[in-house]
Amino acid sequence: MGRDVVERLRERVAANLRGGGDDKIARQHAQGKLTARERVEQFLDEGSFSETDALVEHGCTDFGMSAKRTPGDGVVAGHGRVNGRPVFVFAQDFTVFGGSLSLANAAKICKIMDLAMKVGAPVVGLNDSGGARIQEGVASLAGYADIFLRNTLASGVVPQISAIMGPCAGGAVYSPAITDFVFMVENTSYMFVTGPEVIKTVTHEEVSMERLGGAMTHNSVSGVAHFASPGDTECLALIRRLLSFLPSNNAERPPVTATDDPLDREIPELDDFVPTDPNKPYDITRLVRWAADEGDFLEVHEHFAKNLVVGFIRLGGRPVGVIANQPAHLAGVLDINASVKGARFVRFCDAFNVPLWIVEDVPGFLPGTEQEWGGIIRHGAKLLFALAEATVPKVTVITRKAYGGAYCVMGSKHIRTDLNFAFPTAEIAVMGPQGAVNILYREEIAAAADPEAERARRVAEYQELFANPFVAAERGYLDEVIMPRRLRRKLVEAFAALQTKRDSMPAKKHANIPL
Repeated sequence: MGRDVVERLRERVAANLRGGGDDKIARQHAQGKLTARERVEQFLDEGSFSETDALVEHGCTDFGMSAKRTPGDGVVAGHGRVNGRPVFVFAQDFTVFGGSLSLANAAKICKIMDLAMKVGAPVVGLNDSGGARIQEGVASLAGYADIFLRNTLASGVVPQISAIMGPCAGGAVYSPAITDFVFMVENTSYMFVTGPEVIKTVTHEEVSMERLGGAMTHNSVSGVAHFASPGDTECLALIRRLLSFLPSNNAERPPVTATDDPLDREIPELDDFVPTDPNKPYDITRLVRWAADEGDFLEVHEHFAKNLVVGFIRLGGRPVGVIANQPAHLAGVLDINASVKGARFVRFCDAFNVPLWIVEDVPGFLPGTEQEWGGIIRHGAKLLFALAEATVPKVTVITRKAYGGAYCVMGSKHIRTDLNFAFPTAEIAVMGPQGAVNILYREEIAAAADPEAERARRVAEYQELFANPFVAAERGYLDEVIMPRRLRRKLVEAFAALQTKRDSMPAKKHANIPL
């Protein structure tokens, strides 16, 4: 091999490592952002990154592009390890052509995704791009569509995670939207289909990029993003933490982690944790953390639809997905956003063999014209459909209210939940005592000498009959009424017993979930 050929290789590799050059790298750092290569190195286990297509360049000759060619062409791609497990990753490089997508770097991304599917490993995309490369016209749009197709085919086969670490606009937003989890960085990332200038021209609205599509907008208002982090480093660490709960693909079980937390640990705080006053709120995340190994709970969609809590814990070292009503927000009622949030999370867990723990304290679905006209029937049905369809181990614990149709939806025995437990404080009924009495005893109350006293008597009578879990237990709709302090032990035992569960769905191409 001639020395000049070796030197030529060294020069091209060095050019690839420099990205867009020192000035643009400095500008990236000045904005509080890491470069694409720095992100990959921080994200993966030290020394594990193996880069592919480092010397790829675009083939565009229009608009003077033939004189502007950079090895790598604006995306760093390859594979490495996270906590010792294989992961495929690509990172758009904003210092090269603004990270814009060309046909060449789209092909790099597609190659990574194809390899991930073949070997059964997660795909993580670190997005920081100005969008389609205008100089390439329809070719760059074709590149996006090639990526969208692979996102769709990989869905439910390998975990797909998107981190928005800079701009993501126009058609570029739809790849992250198809993936399983979207991370955003506060103050330096944003997503939108059309930017502030276009909106101002078309609708005459004036809005900043941050308010239109910033991290907290999409975490708390739109629900497009699942996590928000203060900086790039924190974002990458959070992705690593999420991956620790997930299997590499849909043919594996989630990874088991050693724990020193006793499996039979009692939780005495739970004995009087649920208020006796049915209208008094409490924070369900405290109960979840008390039950989890070492109190570790990775909440997903923390800032969106707070009346429903979802996330991951471990029980006896084994990952479990949690879906819980939150009495501390809107009394834990189910509404449009909570239903969609829960359904999406349940379907992810079911696709990747993550067992589900449903924690129920739900007074019903949120009433009102806004909810009805917004389609609460259709959206609520998504959560019902997802939980009924799921074949992973499912365990429900009713802590207090389980009223009406919401009782059926939240993991009732009737939709194939495997084990159903209840605290002694559980109330299972068609509706709350006040509403039921107004319907059942309207005439008696009206005819009574003291209507209010008669109403109070009837409410107490109804509560005696239904404000307890024993009627449901007598019918076999509950498998056991448990002492609250024994919650962790019962859950560990339940999921251990269900490890070998096998369930199936009728033969079909796919179901028609009420989207």
